Amino acid sequence: MNFDEILSHIGGFGKFQKSLYVWICLPQILLAFHMLISVFTGAVPPHLCRSTNTTWPLTASSDPPNFNFSLVTGPDGDPGRSCSAPGGIPGTPLAQLNHSTALALSDSHATEGCQGGWEFSKETFHSTVATEWDLVCDHANLNNVGSSIYMFGLVVGAVLFGFLADKYGRRNIILVGLTIQSTCGVGAAFAPNFYVYVFLRFVVGTTISAVIMNAFVLGTEWTGSKHRMLAGIITDYFFGFGYIILAGLAYLIRDWRKLQLAISAPGFLFIFYIWVLPKSARWLMANQRYEEAMDLVRKAALMNGKPLREDIEICQGYKDMVKIEERTKHTVIDLVRTPKMRRSSLIMFYLWFVNVLVYYGLSLNISDFGMSIYLTQLIFGLVEIPARTITLFTLNRSRRISQIAFLAVGGLACLLTVFIPDGTELSRQNSAAFNVPFKVLFINILRYLISYSIPLALKRLQLTEVTVREKSI
Repeated sequence: MNFDEILSHIGGFGKFQKSLYVWICLPQILLAFHMLISVFTGAVPPHLCRSTNTTWPLTASSDPPNFNFSLVTGPDGDPGRSCSAPGGIPGTPLAQLNHSTALALSDSHATEGCQGGWEFSKETFHSTVATEWDLVCDHANLNNVGSSIYMFGLVVGAVLFGFLADKYGRRNIILVGLTIQSTCGVGAAFAPNFYVYVFLRFVVGTTISAVIMNAFVLGTEWTGSKHRMLAGIITDYFFGFGYIILAGLAYLIRDWRKLQLAISAPGFLFIFYIWVLPKSARWLMANQRYEEAMDLVRKAALMNGKPLREDIEICQGYKDMVKIEERTKHTVIDLVRTPKMRRSSLIMFYLWFVNVLVYYGLSLNISDFGMSIYLTQLIFGLVEIPARTITLFTLNRSRRISQIAFLAVGGLACLLTVFIPDGTELSRQNSAAFNVPFKVLFINILRYLISYSIPLALKRLQLTEVTVREKSI
């Protein structure tokens, strides 16, 4: 008797599993915050050089009166106008420059470097990482480097915390991950310089993988096979909710340090998980902690209203199964060991790579879509909901046909955006309001088709489901 059969005796998705998924789902909201916060904290508002020959009586919270930043920076953020200061007219307040004068100065060959720094528009953001540390012009790439280092943290975390979870248990790694995530997230809000900020964000990135991977595996280990797909997708709904909530928080909090603090500090509330988050019975059995594992099984059975009889066959049968599994430990190499497994794994790896590349390429660059960054973020979050819902109706059918269809339609939607004319405010608004949500809808659909088809495809190859799922993730 294997553990899935034990779950069928005690209830595969009863009260115990539902309460477990509540604890698993809540952190997903904060994970979405941390994944997408750089859209707002790293935004680069319209800016221009301070000229030594031009006065600008700015206050701390407003742009120069009656001055339009587009006169100097240009509609497309022309770096020639924002990265060099015009010679200017000595003593002329910049706020008094009209359209023709501003363009004449910005197009003039009499320019100087931005020796006095930059002035940033405060129309959308009061402050961002870019405005505080002048990550523009020659230093503009530092912003992108910071985002890349954060994403690299996800890779490091996936490897590091994956191995640590095998040794110390998924529950412990989730708790450690949430603690480090909250601590470093709050620390980033008080970072004294850009390099400390990037390092703390890197550490936060590692904990994202720690929580996502181990929460997913912990949930599936306690859920019956008939309910795993539904249960897994339920957790992803909360990632979409995080999208939506973040749009509102960012709209209300325009200062990047306060926003960073607002999304990080609530993580300390998860301290009560020490008392409510259960351990993995499979992991306990694999580490010869049989009595502790069976105590958890009995607790789950009692909560589900199906008390487990003292059946020695169940306990002994599972011990025998664990001993067999211990003699045939699965590793990452098993994903490419046989020709059939290798072909399927390589296809899945490629699909996941392309999917994430496009998904986060869109999600992290919403400021380029031509309408309010807050409204675009809200639309992206709302689109997540139907994308996951459609997945529920497609994964039970032909996964191969579903993947091919949505990859084709999603790719076509992305290609069609190339032919949308740009250059006018109306065209940019139309692109964002109609094409972008349409495009992201299909990107989300194919993303979750791929992610949930991976464990199901691996199961068809008759490998130990949970072990291989963890290694493949």
